Amino acid sequence: MSEPVPHMTPEEFRQHGHEVVDWIADYWTRLESFPVRSRVSPGDVRAALPPSAPEHGEPFSAVLADLDRVVLPGVTHWQHPGFLAYFPANTSGPSVLGDLLSAGLGVQGMSWVTSPAATELEQHVLDWLADLLGLPASFRSTGTGGGVVQDSSSGANLVALLAALHRASGGGTVRSGVRPEECTVYVSAETHSSMEKAVRIAGLGTDAIRVVEVDGDLAMRPAALAARLERDSARGFRPVLVCATVGTTSTTAIDPLAELGPICRRYGAWLHVDAAYAGVSAVAPELRSLQAGVEEADSYTTDAHKWLLTGFDATLFWVADRAALTGALAILPEYLRNTATDAGAVVDYRDWQIELGRRFRALKLWAVLRWYGAEGLRAHVRSGVALAQDLAGWADGDDRFEVAAPHPLSLVCLRPRWPADVDADVATMTLLERLNDGGEVFLTHTTVRDQVVLRVAVGAPTTTRAHVERAWTLLCEGHDWLAADFAEQAAERARAEAERRAAAERQAEAQRLAEAEEQAERQAEVGRAAHADEPPAPGDETATGETTTGETATEEEWGAAPVTPPVSG
Repeated sequence: MSEPVPHMTPEEFRQHGHEVVDWIADYWTRLESFPVRSRVSPGDVRAALPPSAPEHGEPFSAVLADLDRVVLPGVTHWQHPGFLAYFPANTSGPSVLGDLLSAGLGVQGMSWVTSPAATELEQHVLDWLADLLGLPASFRSTGTGGGVVQDSSSGANLVALLAALHRASGGGTVRSGVRPEECTVYVSAETHSSMEKAVRIAGLGTDAIRVVEVDGDLAMRPAALAARLERDSARGFRPVLVCATVGTTSTTAIDPLAELGPICRRYGAWLHVDAAYAGVSAVAPELRSLQAGVEEADSYTTDAHKWLLTGFDATLFWVADRAALTGALAILPEYLRNTATDAGAVVDYRDWQIELGRRFRALKLWAVLRWYGAEGLRAHVRSGVALAQDLAGWADGDDRFEVAAPHPLSLVCLRPRWPADVDADVATMTLLERLNDGGEVFLTHTTVRDQVVLRVAVGAPTTTRAHVERAWTLLCEGHDWLAADFAEQAAERARAEAERRAAAERQAEAQRLAEAEEQAERQAEVGRAAHADEPPAPGDETATGETTTGETATEEEWGAAPVTPPVSG
């Protein structure tokens, strides 16, 4: 007879649940004590784990102990107030508790009938959020479209493309697949890479992508889009989808939706708006003008798990014509049939996404909306924007940095200024690594007009003005340290160059003197040789070859003189 399975009882869950909540609360309390970016090396976490799964169960206290020993050293702390990298990945107490409720209920919300509350609460919350963001009426569940929570904006971009292909082909893609040689998709160089991945997954291949030129603010140029659509249509291609971005990943550039929309309609292309980061900013009415023309969109996505205090995954996706979406994705095997579905009276969200199964994601959104209210969410967004504008103002007033791109929201791109003889990209990356290695802040980089810049993304719930001021101080100190190092290196190079030139000059002088001496010696040799070959002048020398100035006479002189006979004895 088999042993009973040691399930955790409700009372044990109560006890350990309190311990987990206490652990999370303690972690939030001590967040600032950790370096923002993990300092482990590849393989360190796995090396701290046993090679095999435990044969026998362990107390939950052992799991909590290993959170501190194994897990925390390998965590990059996205909720840290010094986390200024990528985009924010907010969570909050209400979100965590809502997720806990979802996990505790453990429902599978693939169809209305599998948990009606999971579907209807999601419909209602997405309608609330459409109102809060000022989205068009067509996106409400009471209209022709509706909203759904996707796993990510990458997934939302894919289902938008599938819906666009379904509409462009009149449903033909469901029966015979895509015709990649006929279809075209339009992006800009600033569009998120997930759209290219979606094009690949959908079977079109990257040859179907047309990259539209951007303007000085890195936004898609409507005239360039129109020209490409006209050219492709004339060549027999079918424009399927245009992906416009509100808040690009590199710089938060914003494509002009109001101008792009009519162009898309003229050529029958689906306009999908990827507002993954920036879309939620529209909870603040004064920021809605950034996405003027959103009513032109056929689909729209933004992430509550970036900047709206809701933990991953919580991508909000709306479509103006749900028939195109469900037409592309709906499959109804016999084992999923039920009366409500057959009657067409309900929404089955399994037909709105790639996966069949789905968690009760709307619970955490509901909890966040209930806890903060619309005004609390507006205050959070406004705080991030204000802090980013402060940072941009400090950089504008400092000759060590320049703001590299427009900054309407909570991301600022800074380009450090370096001496002309310094490789600016290498210097900027060196500054970045110095800051990140320090542990107080974590930044990332991108390129703007082929130059490396630093991205400072404000938005973590714990980030205050003091933290942004500290980040600015670290940027300035790091710049000064590197600039001093570069100046010392330049001075050392100058000293070395001066020494090299002096040595070269000394060597050249020595060489010149040696050559002069050698030339003089050669001239002397030539002179001596020439003198030896000439006959001596008469009277110049004696018989011994010496001169006549009191010295011995020559043989000729002896021969010419009278001879005195010897005196005899």
